[in-house]
Amino acid sequence: MQSDFALLFKRDCPLLDVRSPVEFARGAFPASTNIPLLTDAQRTEVGTMYRRSGGEAATRLGHKLVSGDSRSALIERWRNFIEHNPEARLYCFRGGQRSHVVQQWLQEAGVEIPLVPGGYKALRGFLLHVLEEAARLDFLVIAGKTGCGKTHLVTELPCALDIEGAAGHRGSAFGALPDPQPSQIDFENAMAVALLKLEFESLPVLIAEDESRAVGSLAIPHVLFDRMKQAPLALIEESLEVRVETILHDYILANLAAWEEYSPGRGAAILEQSLLESLERIRRRLGDGGFRKTGALMRQAFTVERQESLALHRRWISLLLENYYDPMYEYQLARKLPRVRCRGRREEIARWCRTYMSSSATA
Repeated sequence: MQSDFALLFKRDCPLLDVRSPVEFARGAFPASTNIPLLTDAQRTEVGTMYRRSGGEAATRLGHKLVSGDSRSALIERWRNFIEHNPEARLYCFRGGQRSHVVQQWLQEAGVEIPLVPGGYKALRGFLLHVLEEAARLDFLVIAGKTGCGKTHLVTELPCALDIEGAAGHRGSAFGALPDPQPSQIDFENAMAVALLKLEFESLPVLIAEDESRAVGSLAIPHVLFDRMKQAPLALIEESLEVRVETILHDYILANLAAWEEYSPGRGAAILEQSLLESLERIRRRLGDGGFRKTGALMRQAFTVERQESLALHRRWISLLLENYYDPMYEYQLARKLPRVRCRGRREEIARWCRTYMSSSATA
């Protein structure tokens, strides 16, 4: 069964989730689509009937709530999904009554779709097991000051888990992206699926970026984070100028393009507001003087022409690195120095990591 589940996730098999919308929002899988049998309100009604009068009465109510035109409309939506995704699988929470009802209605309409044994609960349990098994691997953590390019290196290496990518966040106070972060369960599921696609069982070493446990509003599962805290480090060391340019590209130019695509004509205003809100969150650590000076430069950068704007962005980025991020990281790094195995520029660390992976595979 577990090998079957692994193939579903590795191949991005389309999954038809017929749970209610609130269940889906709480946690789902990367290739799943929610076309619920019952709305949230209907599910509440059926659940209340089940507690009061038992299963048969609840089933009768469910069939009454979804009948006639509403049933026909649902069957058409399911049929359309399956026609566009002929390899799809069907599930509800436990692979029980809801998914069997949907499968039966579709069969009566001449449409076949296999069920996922055990439903969402079994798939979720399998992915949690993947995270636990991955924590048994040897880890290598890519460390370095803010802006040194840790994430860029992680996404280039073949044995790496992109935690920030799964979290939809760049991991710092200024790391928010246009799309909202996933739920905690979706974050964990995305990491587990990424591990499956890496064929994690056969990896000589698993590489991850040095993170605090919180990535935006999400938390790295303890089973992985505890392992990362003990792992050897490869430390990227880049000049302040290089790090400023990396942050300018990733946090300003790339985010501006993303916000503009998200909301045409309003990208700059949204980015400015996002930066100022992020600055407010670290106001106490900056002190009033640092906060006011940085905020003034930020605001001014959005009122001038491009070249002057870039220069102003570089100034406030430098201020934050020198007065906030670097002192904080140096304090944290002092406790991690015994774990450092290699240090150098990003290109040097990339070469060393590949050699490390090869030697680990041979060993």
